[in-house]
Amino acid sequence: MAKVLVSDPVAEAGIAPLRQATGIEVDLRPGLKPDELKAIIGQYDALIVRSETKVTAELLAFAERLRIIGRAGVGVDNIDVEAATKRGILVVNSPDGNTIAAAELTVGLILALARHIPQADASLRAGKWERKKFLGRELHGKTIGIVGLGRIGSAVAQRLKGFGVELIAYNPFVPETVTRQMGVEPVTLDELVSRSDFITVHTPLNESTRGLIGPAQFARMKEGVYLINAARGGIIDEEALAEAVRNGKVAGYALDVFTTEPPSPENPLLHFPQSVVTPHLGASTVEAQIKVAVDVSEQIVEFLQGRPARSPVNLPSLSEEEQARLEPFQHLATAIGNLQMQLALAQQKERPIAAVEVVFHGDFGDLPTPPITRAVLYGLMLPVHNGRVNLVNAPYLTEMRGIRVLEQRRAATPDHTCLLSVHAHTAAGERVICGTVYGNEPHIVHIDGYHVDIVPHGYMIITEHTDRPGIIGKVGTLLGEAGINIAGMHVGRAAIGGRAIMVLMIDDPVPPDLMEHIREVGGLETAYLVKL
Repeated sequence: MAKVLVSDPVAEAGIAPLRQATGIEVDLRPGLKPDELKAIIGQYDALIVRSETKVTAELLAFAERLRIIGRAGVGVDNIDVEAATKRGILVVNSPDGNTIAAAELTVGLILALARHIPQADASLRAGKWERKKFLGRELHGKTIGIVGLGRIGSAVAQRLKGFGVELIAYNPFVPETVTRQMGVEPVTLDELVSRSDFITVHTPLNESTRGLIGPAQFARMKEGVYLINAARGGIIDEEALAEAVRNGKVAGYALDVFTTEPPSPENPLLHFPQSVVTPHLGASTVEAQIKVAVDVSEQIVEFLQGRPARSPVNLPSLSEEEQARLEPFQHLATAIGNLQMQLALAQQKERPIAAVEVVFHGDFGDLPTPPITRAVLYGLMLPVHNGRVNLVNAPYLTEMRGIRVLEQRRAATPDHTCLLSVHAHTAAGERVICGTVYGNEPHIVHIDGYHVDIVPHGYMIITEHTDRPGIIGKVGTLLGEAGINIAGMHVGRAAIGGRAIMVLMIDDPVPPDLMEHIREVGGLETAYLVKL
């Protein structure tokens, strides 16, 4: 029975998918103090949070069973994603559930700012009738600059079209053709800040966007510009904004987010009269809260049932169709990585592999290759990592062991239109293992240049020897006398009487003393027992 902890307030409708799933137990316990959460987190396989719970590295140290964290929302600022990744814990969010809510709030903030709606409301409630004081601006004919044209930025653009505005946008990750298809003109950031009457921000907060709108950008803006930020605090430099308000460059601003939340009462941006400020309400609609919770709950159910998550934060995002097509290649990649490390360990226990090169030969179509490379690293780490290793933390564990990773694409080989080869660089030299997929079944087809045809599963004995009569028979006799059945055999050789490789598929493990007897067979150079 998998156990899921919901540690923040979530509508019952939002966790209905968890309640309805078989084999899942749900505990709804909002308001836990950090020490209380630490005391119980080790009992759970999954955790759902909103923004209140802080999922720190310290908390995760107590999360022995935890496999997935779901953020019922977009931002994961309250989750230490790096610490979760190191521990092999998948983090998922709901990037689509609050799109409409955030877009509608943005439009509302623009209108409230342009027409002084909050200030006029407060004035009238105070017993005043100040029509002349609250002379506003029309949106019609104005230029509105959108910084970030993702899901929310695009939804904002769609809603603003009806106001008869000119829309321009800065987003280097969206092709110009796609931007123009939305009816939006793509521009540089410098052009956007210099042309816009209103600037609204819709990017994530990361190292490249922190302080994106700073002193240099304010210097290029029009006199009397309006700014809106309902994305993340820190994208607009708050000190620079305050100074631009003081010197008159900025006529007004609307902020739903702040660098520090809640902001300090001394924050000057709370006190300028030409502003609209709200307490991070972007996703605060009944509909959005249910949507994001349902989305995350469904992802956790799917993950616990062995299916891919739709919106992973610390894994490549794959559709179900992509995952189904990738699965046999990932099985192949895991097997090759596992085999590489087991063979390397047999030769050298300390730092057996210094570098690994993953090469995609030929036509892999539109399949994304990073998940396949990640599966190679997962296979590499399986024999050497005693703790939890999975596709989430395999790249981190590989890096911690000092193994360099390179991915390349090359032309097809004469024998295969689609071939995965993994080159492991060790102190003893380079070992190359290649494989492909026939139908949906992975096959290892080359080991160090010798042709084989192995379905990578179960126990195998791999030998290097001189090709001469009697060697295979002697090994077979030793296994037969020990009651170990040979399920299949593959022999590859360079030439008659030359060097050769033998792979024996066996039904049971081979005791160490028997392996020693096999290695003593005349003509054998090496003999390794591996399990895939």
